[in-house]
Amino acid sequence: MIVFLLLLKKYIMPKTTTKYPVEINYDNFGPEYVVKVYDPLLNMRGFLVIDNTAIGLGKGGVRMTPDVTVEEVFRLARTMTWKNSLASIPFGGAKAGIVWPGGDEKLKKQFVQSFAKAIKVFTPTKYVAGPDVGTGEREMQWWVEATGNWRSATGKPAKLCLKRPGSTKKQCGIPHEFGSTGFGVVKAAAVAAEIAGINMKGATVALHGFGNVGSFAYKFLSQMGAKVVAIADFYGAVFSKAGFDKQAMQKIMATNSSPTTLRGVKKISVADFWKIPVDILIPASVTDVINASNKNDLQTKIIVEGGNIPMREDVENELFKQGVMIVPDFVANAGGVISSYAEYRGYSPEQMFAMVENKICAVTKKVLLTSLKSGVNPRQVAMEMAQKNVELKMRQKKMTF
Repeated sequence: MIVFLLLLKKYIMPKTTTKYPVEINYDNFGPEYVVKVYDPLLNMRGFLVIDNTAIGLGKGGVRMTPDVTVEEVFRLARTMTWKNSLASIPFGGAKAGIVWPGGDEKLKKQFVQSFAKAIKVFTPTKYVAGPDVGTGEREMQWWVEATGNWRSATGKPAKLCLKRPGSTKKQCGIPHEFGSTGFGVVKAAAVAAEIAGINMKGATVALHGFGNVGSFAYKFLSQMGAKVVAIADFYGAVFSKAGFDKQAMQKIMATNSSPTTLRGVKKISVADFWKIPVDILIPASVTDVINASNKNDLQTKIIVEGGNIPMREDVENELFKQGVMIVPDFVANAGGVISSYAEYRGYSPEQMFAMVENKICAVTKKVLLTSLKSGVNPRQVAMEMAQKNVELKMRQKKMTF
């Protein structure tokens, strides 16, 4: 096992920004650590970026995709810094990525556990793992088995418990499969709709992505009476002007199937998905799905960023100037990390959902109303709020490490 510590640097940096060859920009906030891991026996490559720990230890999920890069992991880690700060959670920002070419369950477990062991020195004192694209409660169980530390990851199975010292109570996992992120995204959408004068009951919605976030967003949107008319995933896209059959969708979600297998709905191209007129668009998939190729096709009043970094900031600014109300990713999808904090503290699922709702609604309302009053992009508003919190904590600390 080879672990390269590429960066160990204080957050007090010169005002000029230096650029790392792999396109990581260092600034006054971090990153504090950039770690590259390579296991020659498995041909496993992975990255850990701990961006900023002024508020608390680094928290962020483990992404497993075939093309994840250290630059992507850094961008996600920085987003976690702002997300945790804005949600008033005592966690810093971090993220991990494993280059996963695909394979069976046995190989995937070997990849996860090899990476977990390689960065064990950081967990859980500097970094706590969690689910992300390509990982879930199963992978988090593999992770804590490899590190031998129950607290080295959150999003673990509910049946995986730890007995508290001196107590009869157990501290159990709260898997993201409970739907905390999707729940928070929908709560953010409801706040945005209210501010925009749109009744959620009957509001039309398009969902890009039908994994953990998108599928639960569909569930909670339906409970609110919103009408999801278009869904896109890895396999394609479907459209139904009247919305989708509830019983059929329940079967789809119960079997983790693709909505493209539904009968009696119109199959459309992913390119045409972006052209569907809707009240609310929720990109809940991967990075940069809204880009130069489709940004001019969008016909929506509100975009709620369920996925991390669904578009670059220049695209986001362009849409904002066109009058689209945008709830930034680190505001809308903070439900997952709020859930992680609840699990870390030993809260119950009921306490977790209440915390997600309270925090997401309060922050979304504050950010959007400030944006409307000032005419400033919601991302900039939220960023200023988050940065102010981090800067305050950084000034209070005498040393980074």
